[in-house]
Amino acid sequence: MSHPVSSAAASGQPPRHRLVDTPGGRIHLVEQGSGPLVLMVHGFPESWYSWRHQLPVIAAAGYHAVAIDVRGYGRSSKPVGQEAYGMLAHVADNVAVVKALGAESAVIVGHDWGSPIAANTALLRPDLFTAVALLSVPYAPRGGLRPTDAFARRGAGEEFYIQYFQTPGRAEAEIEPDIRSWLAGFYAGASGEAEPSADGPRFFVPAGGRLCDRFPRGPLPSWLTDEDLDFYAGEFERGGLTGPLSRYRNIDRDWADLAAWDGAPITQPSLFIGGERDGPTLWMADAIKAYPTTLPRLVSSHILEGCGHWVQQERADEVGSLLVDWLRALPGGPGQR
Repeated sequence: MSHPVSSAAASGQPPRHRLVDTPGGRIHLVEQGSGPLVLMVHGFPESWYSWRHQLPVIAAAGYHAVAIDVRGYGRSSKPVGQEAYGMLAHVADNVAVVKALGAESAVIVGHDWGSPIAANTALLRPDLFTAVALLSVPYAPRGGLRPTDAFARRGAGEEFYIQYFQTPGRAEAEIEPDIRSWLAGFYAGASGEAEPSADGPRFFVPAGGRLCDRFPRGPLPSWLTDEDLDFYAGEFERGGLTGPLSRYRNIDRDWADLAAWDGAPITQPSLFIGGERDGPTLWMADAIKAYPTTLPRLVSSHILEGCGHWVQQERADEVGSLLVDWLRALPGGPGQR
């Protein structure tokens, strides 16, 4: 059941795979090390494997490093029905994982969609999640505008990719005939190494077009090997894309479900890491500026020069160091003994 994890020797222990029971079925996780629990949540379209570089580094620093397959991905359960992928369900999964691992508390770290999942997990369960690190997607509290209405205003007549993903079956019809090639283009297009698209904004879709029409063609980014791409493609070829895409299709339901937390700050110690060339870092610059209000206990915020969206893979060593330094400064961790 093992898969390659870079720098595995750094922790002195090989990674271990496990399935744990949750309200939605079972969550597959990969764990390494022992100590205070650090739970890592990936985004779209990835898996636990996106944390392959950080698992051994965090474990070697004295922590129980755990990376999950989010529901709908990899070896985790894939419930039927779009509503099964709402934000509250993901929060419940994270709570269940912590309890299944026998921990009294955890630090949670999220990237891409995993960032709002981590943020909302910390927001809703501050009793259990003592600190939160957000990668790529800044924290933006729930606001007064319905998300699909907000995204519909983008693009000057073209569809923002999140709008494009809303209709069940539409994106699947584009992606699933050749998942590996589509993933290669999506990863390359959001990488810091990508050149701007000559045909228009890369993650907008013109009428009658496809999202992949503006993907770059050519060699893989330097941080992604053929073996890495094979692993990701294999996960989605077995499990399909409907579960992962259903996360996007719940944004209005999430907006309704989280009404009681409208405008709420996250009060636990926090960390933000973004890429200088990452879409969310640019689109959500106002959210980053609002951190003194929305993340009042922000320890530090880092924008990595030349980096794109896949921060923990593009800048694996730097992100690992930033996470460990932040973890060690938290109350009660190995660095505080």
